[in-house]
Amino acid sequence: MISSGNLSKLCLRRLSTGTIRMADFSVAQLRVSYRDKGDLLIENSLESKNPFQLFDIWFKKASERDDVRQPNAACLATATKSGIPSARFVLLKSFDESGFTFYTNSESRKGRELDENPVAAMTIYWDALDRSVRIEGSVDKLGESESAEYFNTRPKASQIGAHVSRQSTVIAGREVLSELNEKLEAEYADKPVPKPSYWNGYKIVPRTMEFWQGQSDRLHDRLVFERAEQAAEKQISGCHPGENGWVLYRLSP
Repeated sequence: MISSGNLSKLCLRRLSTGTIRMADFSVAQLRVSYRDKGDLLIENSLESKNPFQLFDIWFKKASERDDVRQPNAACLATATKSGIPSARFVLLKSFDESGFTFYTNSESRKGRELDENPVAAMTIYWDALDRSVRIEGSVDKLGESESAEYFNTRPKASQIGAHVSRQSTVIAGREVLSELNEKLEAEYADKPVPKPSYWNGYKIVPRTMEFWQGQSDRLHDRLVFERAEQAAEKQISGCHPGENGWVLYRLSP
């Protein structure tokens, strides 16, 4: 939270050249303290050495806090086949030991990139806990029945919105969306909204999962879980045994 004193420094000053700049304020000076030096993430005292179970424990702690508004908000990074990246926020909708699921328009930029290059990275950050989790792996597209099952649980306004928005396409203005939305609200007033063919679920099947915990001295904790055979191929030294075919190791911050 920016103090009232700092807020006043954010006022914009118009220069004689007509350009606008931020006055008397430096982004570089923004800094927060994290946790106490004694509150560390130590390999031998983890609540679980199964990364899915550890994620579940962290997720539940975030979900129980009033100061975490959307614990399932996640930054999803995809890339074209030639390696041009893009990132945006999505909502994590389910997770288990098979992977992490989200839903989107398959004709959107991320949908097209996942079609040609089915790998992704997902990062979830819980500011109030000074914790984040990074998930990297291959991506599987869910079947029609599974996608429809979730679609049918969505609020009707969200279902109609999926028809209104041809995500990532150029439109002339906001009124294009408003007019079509009104039309479809009338059309589906007394009947169920079908799932659009282009609206589907995706599941990230993790190869690695990194658990990060911030420390005030900036010597942050970074513990990575990786499949044992994959870590062996990389000849990673200093691995600790995990559970269910995973090993874990620490990265320098």
